[in-house]
Amino acid sequence: MSMTAEAAIETGRQATGQVVIVTGASAGIGAATARELARGGARVVMAARRSAALEEQAGLIRDQGGDAIAITADISDAVQVERLVERTHDLFGKVDVLVNNAGIGWTKLLVRSSAAEISEIVNINLTGAILMTRAVLPGMLERNQGAIINVASVCGRVAVEPLYSATKYGIRGFSLALRRQLSGSNVSVSLVSPGNIRTEMTKDIDEPMADPEIVARTIGKLISHPRREVVVPRKHYATVMLEQELPGLADFAYKLRHRNGLRAQ
Repeated sequence: MSMTAEAAIETGRQATGQVVIVTGASAGIGAATARELARGGARVVMAARRSAALEEQAGLIRDQGGDAIAITADISDAVQVERLVERTHDLFGKVDVLVNNAGIGWTKLLVRSSAAEISEIVNINLTGAILMTRAVLPGMLERNQGAIINVASVCGRVAVEPLYSATKYGIRGFSLALRRQLSGSNVSVSLVSPGNIRTEMTKDIDEPMADPEIVARTIGKLISHPRREVVVPRKHYATVMLEQELPGLADFAYKLRHRNGLRAQ
């Protein structure tokens, strides 16, 4: 049996029969996660803002015999978040697992970013995950069972871009603190911090990258084997350690890059 097949079977053992909400599921890591969990027998509720792309991904899963539905939702909107969770409860009676994956990238200089743009990235990347978590927690706590898996980024460990890193540092802080707050409740909180993964968000980056399936498999394993934080691919642990142990060296590496960027713009 191939390693890929073995990984899929292992993920399946974690997800069988569970109701899972995956946000940002219209592409990339979210879509890969939905596929991975559905292959293992999970009932997957896929949420995103792009209705056509979302339904296409859900259709692909159903074509392969999986159980997936698409619900268009903007998780930065508290009303839409509540409706998403209420509809999931109406359809399946519960939420076992929440995968907070929705997010947008950002490379524009802070001085060129409008107030509306700043609000958008914070609301989608950070506030949305908090709202989703708040919405599913009562049911999980009542049943004394559940798993919350937040997708952050290595940029939440290594300061790269002010706005994007701020939201990802925020997700990391939220996850670690919530994990402590829920200690003993049997509701787990795990954090996944990917490096650059081959998705639409990184299409303009010219470097070797892992496919989103590596993150999806990690998320699958965290359902029954929660961990505080997992960095994927593992090679990025070296970058994280460099930032922690030698921050001055990292400062120097980025100094010329940012200086040239300011001059160019």
